[in-house]
Amino acid sequence: MKNAAKLALAACASALILSPSLAQDTFPSHVISLIVPFAPGGTSDVIARLAAEEIGRSIGQRLVIENVGGAGGAIALSRTARAEPDGYTLIIGNTGTHAASYFLQKNLQYTPESFAPIGMIAKTSPVLAVKKDFPAKTLAEFVAYAKQNPGMVSLGHAGVGSSNYLICRSFIMASGVEVNLVSYRGAAPALNDLMAGHIDGACDSATSVSGAILAGKVIGLAVGSTARLPNVPDMPTSIEAGTPAFQAEGWNALFAPTGTPDAVISKLNVALRDAASSDFMQKRLFDLSSVPAKGEELTPEYTGKLVLREIEKYRKLLAE
Repeated sequence: MKNAAKLALAACASALILSPSLAQDTFPSHVISLIVPFAPGGTSDVIARLAAEEIGRSIGQRLVIENVGGAGGAIALSRTARAEPDGYTLIIGNTGTHAASYFLQKNLQYTPESFAPIGMIAKTSPVLAVKKDFPAKTLAEFVAYAKQNPGMVSLGHAGVGSSNYLICRSFIMASGVEVNLVSYRGAAPALNDLMAGHIDGACDSATSVSGAILAGKVIGLAVGSTARLPNVPDMPTSIEAGTPAFQAEGWNALFAPTGTPDAVISKLNVALRDAASSDFMQKRLFDLSSVPAKGEELTPEYTGKLVLREIEKYRKLLAE
């Protein structure tokens, strides 16, 4: 009996020792949670849902979206940073949540080192849009109107620290206007209020606002890039519209809590690569005026360096 008990204890000990590697070998064995730091319907949410569908198909397990809005993404990032680093809790992030927020918000419960990059998903283009009956119909007219009415024009965004907030800040710096910035829990609530005429304009990405522009529900004044959007060809670039300094390309990337095993990160990265190269993802992102990540952009190494570059960029910009 004693020998049997010893053998049983030894077997348990071996199982405990081997369990981490076994867990990595069998990953994923159940549903993965993909946290979106904003309300449903915005850019991050739309891209996350597309990526989740394709990554899940590649990796053989469902990715369930959890929208955790508030505080410009800080609530969601705090939750992710505290999560078990086993690959079953992931988060989609952008230049706002993973770079600029460190200089816009106080007492954050995480640092850049709290997250392990998996890879970039897509790049996005910034757009300034206004309600249908706004007096200004072009970017030049909007700037002139805002300067004649300082502090009277309202622009909605997805919360301080979000990429949409940075689009607003970029536009203000480029144009020299004084406007009233209105914070929401995500891009979709801001866009809904814009379409309802409750605010004058919104800073958004083409991914979430281009449909409303094409449907005639809002007016797209300009895209902050060097080239027009293929699926919204009538909207001028900021250069053509007379405010060339309004440039704020965005991105969305996938992250896990730091400490997630390398083998798990590698499996997720392979699935992300498969997703990004799929015909479905390529077409849907094109339709949404987003550019799929490719080549080295899909690697954890590139994404990690990108985050560090963005942090330094906003450390300087937001200190001015």
